[in-house]
Amino acid sequence: MDIMMYEQKKELVEKLGVHFEGKYRVAPLAARILSYVVLNGRSGSTFYDLVTDLCASKSTISTHLNHLQGIKRIVYFTKPGDRKKYFIINKDLIIQSLSEMITTWKDELLLYEEIMLYKENVNKSEGTEIHYDLDFHHGYMQFLKETIKTVTDLRTKIINRNQ
Repeated sequence: MDIMMYEQKKELVEKLGVHFEGKYRVAPLAARILSYVVLNGRSGSTFYDLVTDLCASKSTISTHLNHLQGIKRIVYFTKPGDRKKYFIINKDLIIQSLSEMITTWKDELLLYEEIMLYKENVNKSEGTEIHYDLDFHHGYMQFLKETIKTVTDLRTKIINRNQ
């Protein structure tokens, strides 16, 4: 890999690492390991690659690898005649992420349905000075329903493709 590509990869490891840190709520180095493994793809990343390229101690890398395996973010494979472990992203990671998003949106939709019911009841009640404009809520709920359906369809396609 030439120097320019190596530098670009280092930058992406950092940017993606910051993203994963927030998304998966993992330590900064665990997030960098995850991003490094993502960028290496199906060829995998060895323990030595991680220690060398991420400039971290063996024990720290080992601790975070064990944690990432424990939370099922990464898995490893071996090659015949080679004692090394090659770490790759768990193929179910995208499915897990999509499932988490769908669950969050469904919960939010249920909450908005309760809010709508309350506001509709307030609007119908006599003797109140409050009147809610429900256009935003209707639009947002429609958006959530469409998003849930679209992401659920995508998740199904990915599951079917992986079988």
